[in-house]
This record gives sequence, C-alpha cells and structure tokens, in this order.
Amino acid sequence: MKLHNLQPAAGSVHKEKRLGRGEASGKGGTSTKGNKGGQSRAGYKSKLGHEGGQMPIQRRIPKRGFKNHNRVEYAVLNLGQIEKLNERYGFEKINFETLYINGLVPKTAKIKILGNGELTTKFDFQVHAISEKAKAAVEAVGGTVEIIK
Repeated sequence: MKLHNLQPAAGSVHKEKRLGRGEASGKGGTSTKGNKGGQSRAGYKSKLGHEGGQMPIQRRIPKRGFKNHNRVEYAVLNLGQIEKLNERYGFEKINFETLYINGLVPKTAKIKILGNGELTTKFDFQVHAISEKAKAAVEAVGGTVEIIK
C-alpha cells in the first residue's frame, strides 16, 4: 500500500445534492424547501425553545423556588466517617491535602466537619468549617481545630 493507492471504501463517499441549480436537476424551483415563508429564505434560524407557535415548555411550567448565588457548598464529613477513614487510611491530620490525595474530595471542595458519630482518636483538623458539637468532641479527645479562610 502506497500513498497514491489510498482511496475511501466503496460506497462510503456520496456526492452532495446540488440544490437550486435549475429545473433539470430534479431539485430546482423551491430547492426542496417548500413554498414561501421564513424557512425557505436564506439566513433562517429557528429560535431556541421555539415549538412552532405552541406555548413553549419554559413558559408552560410555573417558576418555583429560589437559588442563592452566595451559597457555599461544602464537602461534609461526620465524626463517625472520620473514624472509619482513620481505620482505612491511618490519618493523623485531617486537612484538604490528605483528603484530596486519597481521592475523598474534589479539587475545589471546601471541607466541613459535622458532629454525627463518636470520635475516639485524637486528630488535628484544618478545615473550612466545623459545627459546635464536632468542635467540642474533637477538643474533648485532645485534638485541635484550625479554621481555614
């Protein structure tokens, strides 16, 4: 096989229909676009969400709720989960780097610790937020809490 022998597989390449090239072409006159109207003219583009005159779905369905654009999303860990993670990974310090390296949180996550579960091991926490109950439980075991800004 050489470069001058290369060609597409038989039947894989089709000739383009030449529209609007006279009556003899078999596709002349209206060029398969029907009769008059915006859709037969050059530059026609239907608008996004247009449903042919029917009331569009974004207008039929009522608006509900509210989206707070200032909301801060946290990756939440409970104290019980931290105990299980300690058994599996052997953490001494809970911070973003250790959690990210082990694939437990995404790169853009902010970490919040909640107080559900029991904590028996001493940990040093460097997190973005922590609940009062969790903070009291960590300090009762002898750990430290540092809030990252």
